[in-house]
Amino acid sequence: MFAYLLLLVAVLSRLLPHAGWFNFTAVGGALLYFGARRSKREMLVPLAALMATDYYLTVYSYHYSFGWQSYVPTWAWYLAAMALGQILLRSRTTVIRVAAGALLGPTSFFVLSNYAVWAGFGMYPRTLAGLSACFVAGIPFYRNDLLSTAIVAGVAFGVPVLVRRLNGLQRQTALAGK
Repeated sequence: MFAYLLLLVAVLSRLLPHAGWFNFTAVGGALLYFGARRSKREMLVPLAALMATDYYLTVYSYHYSFGWQSYVPTWAWYLAAMALGQILLRSRTTVIRVAAGALLGPTSFFVLSNYAVWAGFGMYPRTLAGLSACFVAGIPFYRNDLLSTAIVAGVAFGVPVLVRRLNGLQRQTALAGK
């Protein structure tokens, strides 16, 4: 249930006005958590929700025409982020593994999305200098994606551990007082 609630937060974090936030959303952390805690069959739910969000933002917020071909790399990454959660965090969740997921998720999106923009949109010359310029332009977005993914994944995976530990301490204190 919490994975679906986190998915809702991720969608809302994309829909709320955040132009000055440079991509500070809950998407990366939510996808890692969803992949770690839900079945492979259920991965179609976040994929469909985020695809619909992409459509809505493109057409109604940014007022561009929607070409699904432009979103294939992003949609593939949504699945890859959930797969990363399954591979890295399903069987064993540790601080190191969560940190690795919080680093690998945004980094893979940064590389994939910037390369796709460079290769497919003609915004940058198809030279090494153009590719470099595209990656440099994406750094502010990468930084905030890294930060937001770390925060969301840290909270999603860390709060349940903290609650269990606090409950254990309360039980120990109660038993010691008897």
